[in-house]
Amino acid sequence: MRFVSRKTGVAAAMLGISAIALSACGQAPEEGTTNADNADYTGCIVSDSGGFDDQSFNESSYRGLKAAETDLGISIAEAESKSNADFATNLQGMMNAGCDLTVTIGFLLGDATKEAAEANPDKNFAIVDFQYDEQIENVKPIIYDTAQAAFLAGYVAAATSETGTVATFGGIKLPTVTIFMDGFADGVAKYNEDKGADVKLLGWDKDKQDGTFTGDFEKQDKGKQVTKTFISQGADVIMPVAGPVGKGAGAAVVEENAAGKSAKLVWVDSDGFETAPDYKDVMLTSVIKTMDTAVEEVIAGDVEENFDSSPYIGTLENGGVTIAPFHNFDSEVSDETKAEVEALKQAIISGDLVIESSASPK
Repeated sequence: MRFVSRKTGVAAAMLGISAIALSACGQAPEEGTTNADNADYTGCIVSDSGGFDDQSFNESSYRGLKAAETDLGISIAEAESKSNADFATNLQGMMNAGCDLTVTIGFLLGDATKEAAEANPDKNFAIVDFQYDEQIENVKPIIYDTAQAAFLAGYVAAATSETGTVATFGGIKLPTVTIFMDGFADGVAKYNEDKGADVKLLGWDKDKQDGTFTGDFEKQDKGKQVTKTFISQGADVIMPVAGPVGKGAGAAVVEENAAGKSAKLVWVDSDGFETAPDYKDVMLTSVIKTMDTAVEEVIAGDVEENFDSSPYIGTLENGGVTIAPFHNFDSEVSDETKAEVEALKQAIISGDLVIESSASPK
C-alpha cells in the first residue's frame, strides 16, 4: 500500500484561475472561506445529479466538507453535477482548482473518479458509496453496511404496521440501493418469525433480487406514483431508496393521509425528520449513514498527511450506520418493540446475528 499526501501552496490562486477557465467548458468550483493554519489545503467535492440539496446522501456528504472547513480551517471548492455528463468536467475543474483531496458522491461517479485518479496520481480522492474490485492507491472508498440498520427499520415497520403490509422501492437497481432493501426485507421476515406474524412486503423479493425501481434518482412524480400504488395495495409503511425521488413518496403519503389513510415513511441516508421537514409528520424513522462524519474524518487524515486507500466501512458497531429516533411516532412504538430492536442491534454488533446482503461491503 502506498501513502499519497501533499500540501498545495498554490490552491488559492488556482481557484481563481479555474473559475475563469471553466466558465467556457463547464461548471466552475465555488470558493469557500478559510480561517486557520490549514488554509493552504483545499478539500473539494463533486455531487451526483441529485445535487447538494437532495435531503439525502449528497447533502450529508457536503455537510462533512463544510464541517471540515470550519473545524480544520481548510479551503474548499465544490461542483454540483446537473447530469451524469457533468462528472468528468466537474472533476477536471477540481483538478484545475488545486484540490488536495476530492470527495465524489455515489456509485454513478465510480468510472469518472477512477479516470481522474489515474490521470492525477499526486492527488487523493474519496468516493462515497462505491468500492472498486481492485483497490486504487489514491482513492479511499467510504462505504456502509446499511443492511444492518435497514434490518432494524424493517423490524420496526412490521411491528408498527396496522394493515400488515409494508413496502420499499428503489431509484436505480444498484448495490448501494438493494443493500437497504435486503436489510429491510430481512427485518420484516425476522418480525414475522419471532411473532408468528404474516406482514407482507411489497416492492422487493430478496431471494429473486427483483422489485420495483423508478429508473432514476430525480423524477419525484415517479416516486409519488409508485407510493400511491403501494398504499392502494394496503401498504402503510413505505421506504423509498431513491434520493430526491423519495420526496415524491413523502408527498404521496401526505396526500393519502389527508384523504383518510394512515401511512408512514422510512427515510434513508439521513434523518428525514431533520433533512426533509416537509414530511416530518409522517416520518417513522430513517436508516442513517453518517456520511458527514466519515467525510470529515477522511479529510482530517489527509490534512495530517495520513491518507490511505483502505475502505472506511460504516457499521452499527462503529456508528457509521444507525436508525433515527422515532420522533413524533415515539409513543406509537411500544416499549416492547424498542427493547427488541435494541437487543437485535446488540446481537448484530456482537456477531451473534449476521445480516447478509449480496451488496454488503467486503
